[in-house]
Amino acid sequence: MKLRPFKELMAMTQEKVDAALAPMRARKVKAQAELEMAKLDERMAVTEAEIQEICSKKDINFDSLIKKLDEFALTERRKKQYTKIINELFPE
Repeated sequence: MKLRPFKELMAMTQEKVDAALAPMRARKVKAQAELEMAKLDERMAVTEAEIQEICSKKDINFDSLIKKLDEFALTERRKKQYTKIINELFPE
C-alpha cells in the first residue's frame, strides 16, 4: 500500500472520501444483511423442529401449532424480503 501525499489528502473533499469508501461500506452492509438471513434460517429450522415436536405428541395443542406455523410463515416471508432487498440494493 502506498500512502497518498498529505497535500492530496487535505485537498480531498468529504464527498471524495465517501466515494472512495463506498465499496467497502457496501460490502459491510451486504454482509450484515446476509448475517440476518442466516439468523432467519436458524429460526426457521428451530421453529420447524418445534412444529414437528408438537405434531408428535399424543394430544396436539392446535393453538400452539397454529402459532408456530404462523411464526414459521412470517420468518419465511421476512427471508424472502431480505433476499429481494439484497438483490435490488446489490445487483451483481
